Amino acid sequence: MGQARPTFERRQLGLVLRRLRERAGKTQQAAAEAVGKVRSRIVQLEDGTATASETDLKKILDCYGVTGEEHATVTDLGAQARKRQQRRVYVDQLPDAYRRFADLEASASEINHFETGIIPGLLQSQSYIQALFAEADGIWWQTDDPQSEDRLYFRMERQSRVLESGHRRILRFVITEDALRANMGSPEVMREQLNHLLDLLDKHPDLNIRILRGDTYGNPARGANLMIFAFAERGTPVAYSFSALGLSTYYDGEREIERMLLSFYRVWELSLSRKESRRLIVEIAKE
Repeated sequence: MGQARPTFERRQLGLVLRRLRERAGKTQQAAAEAVGKVRSRIVQLEDGTATASETDLKKILDCYGVTGEEHATVTDLGAQARKRQQRRVYVDQLPDAYRRFADLEASASEINHFETGIIPGLLQSQSYIQALFAEADGIWWQTDDPQSEDRLYFRMERQSRVLESGHRRILRFVITEDALRANMGSPEVMREQLNHLLDLLDKHPDLNIRILRGDTYGNPARGANLMIFAFAERGTPVAYSFSALGLSTYYDGEREIERMLLSFYRVWELSLSRKESRRLIVEIAKE
């Protein structure tokens, strides 16, 4: 392994290896012994500041009991991490991209999220999630797809990793008013979702949810979705964009991140305050 600049690919590889190690119940020392290195090298690898040779990566994966398609995916990710990448748009086309997204999300010290027309995934109630997935059945996947239950479990697990982890982080969400009035599932589903938002606000004092009124002018992110992750001193910010076809697109260039943050902060300023947003949610829930 060699000391390296923490590129996005190295950060992804490190987060995946940390999750696989924890799943296997192994220590960093055990991984270090498997490759004949000191523990600090495994720490660097998981932090995204070191790379692993193909041979060392194989030994680590063997230590964690990783096999089959998952082994091949991490090996491909390792090959990408060893390349000298310029900052650019990165499209994750490897299998299990959604898991790597969740790893990145859970490791962030700050999440800034603007969503148009839909409640953000981290804030969705279980019945809302089920109604959302039901709309996609037979379109984006087969109705009898055996992974349906996995999708629900994964969404709930994402919420737990971020909201219930006990780690202090900055969470800012801006939701458009039409998302609160959408016809998702049924009136009962929407009422439950609105009450879920109120419960989250009561339970998590650090959670900031703001509503962008439908009659607001000057929205620079109109029709777009923005998600920007920050990592304090552990790395540069990363922005994320979701494609309807399921491709995960990331941005880590300074210029792109600056523009997205400017857009988000402008939307944040245009939105109702936390208190006013809560009041509007209550009003809509009573309609």
